[in-house]
Amino acid sequence: MFEFLKQLTDPQSIIHYGGLALLLFVVFAETGLLVGFFLPGDSLIFISGMICATHEEILGLNIFYLIIALSLAAIIGNIFGYWFGYKIGPPLFKRKDSLIFKKKYLELTKSFYDKNGGKTLIIGRFIPIIRTFAPILAGVIKVEFKKFMLFNVVGALCWIIMLAGIGFKLGTYDWVQKNIGYIVLFLIIITLIPIIITYKKQKNP
Repeated sequence: MFEFLKQLTDPQSIIHYGGLALLLFVVFAETGLLVGFFLPGDSLIFISGMICATHEEILGLNIFYLIIALSLAAIIGNIFGYWFGYKIGPPLFKRKDSLIFKKKYLELTKSFYDKNGGKTLIIGRFIPIIRTFAPILAGVIKVEFKKFMLFNVVGALCWIIMLAGIGFKLGTYDWVQKNIGYIVLFLIIITLIPIIITYKKQKNP
């Protein structure tokens, strides 16, 4: 189980062992399931775009169809998260912490949502934890579904096209191929910065 979880948090292992099916599931889970916040969505999408530039046969899709497939997975994931939050409602804030659920993540997302409104569903796509809990929170506070879907679709397309597109473009350079580990680490650090800033502001208003 430990080895499986380890592989599930490693973008290259996900693509190598699970292929397109596991890739789409991870994107869906990170945007629609409570357990998805620890998954490497940003780096995974980036690497999948890079693979399309150099080894298209691994995923069996060109970059255009990859973007469509990933966008659909991200959109459906958010719909599932919205539905979950809508059904559970405000009692979710009173739920006790568990191995999977941490109330502080929901409160962090609410703080981010209070500041940015519906745009959180777009901006939050690029921020770990926020992208997992934003659709759930939208369901909890019962955002109008049409409005939710607009932000959902726009956010998914921006997220996937930008990261997969950059990965596809950079994938043709040998230097990028040789230093993919450092690039993934850089992506993780960059995406964690907004979380740290939001957390500090929430802790010291």
